[in-house]
Amino acid sequence: MTANCILERVAETKSTNDDLLARWRAGELIDPVARIAHNQTAGKGRSGRKWLAKPKDSICFSLAFPFRRGPAELSGLSLLVGLAVITGIAQACSLDEASLHSLGLRLKWPNDLLLNNAKLGGILIEGGQAKVGEPTWMVIGIGINLRNAKSFEMDLGDQAMQKVGSLDQLIPPSSSLPDKEFIWLKLIESLERYLADFDQSGFAGYQHQWECWDAYSEQHVCISSANKDPIDGIAKGIDEYGALLLQQDHQTIAIHAGDVSLRVQA
Repeated sequence: MTANCILERVAETKSTNDDLLARWRAGELIDPVARIAHNQTAGKGRSGRKWLAKPKDSICFSLAFPFRRGPAELSGLSLLVGLAVITGIAQACSLDEASLHSLGLRLKWPNDLLLNNAKLGGILIEGGQAKVGEPTWMVIGIGINLRNAKSFEMDLGDQAMQKVGSLDQLIPPSSSLPDKEFIWLKLIESLERYLADFDQSGFAGYQHQWECWDAYSEQHVCISSANKDPIDGIAKGIDEYGALLLQQDHQTIAIHAGDVSLRVQA
């Protein structure tokens, strides 16, 4: 299977997400577009945080995708993208998903990939609907560390709130990591399949699949967000819309997508 979207490769740019968002705002997007940069100089994570990328040791790309659903009907999208990335990694590395799970690959709600609790990659989704009745264009940015995890940790220094993982840690010693172009194409193919199904059927059908990869299931966690007091409780999976379920004393509350961080409490 080959990608159905437009494929763009650039040597350098500040942010592939910003590149595609600018086109969306200018009304220039017609078909899905995937844009990868060899060197992304001003990549970003959630809440405006800087995303550290290295030309040889990471993959950074964005996919602009038009949904028939309105913005309010896209709940669970970042979780769905995480599942698509896992499938793409499995196909690119010729590993089945059960093997990836046994090696410690997990998803952290709502938008991170972890490898044995070390951060392997992140997802940033931006966009919206210009006018009612028009497609909802979402720009899905994905960054994954490919190799040299220790080098990332050293460069982050005191900024590193957790350990860093890299994709080469999943590869058996007798094998080698595929080249970046091959990994990218497999990720795009997987994303196209998952996104098309999500646009038709929503997230509910993926709820239990995501819970199989939940990094913090049944653990005591603390959730913090800007200008709000931290909330803690026991992580109890997600609901059919992708909201995090948090058990507090004798009640379970739903935490919806937003500016949140999730950390296991000691």
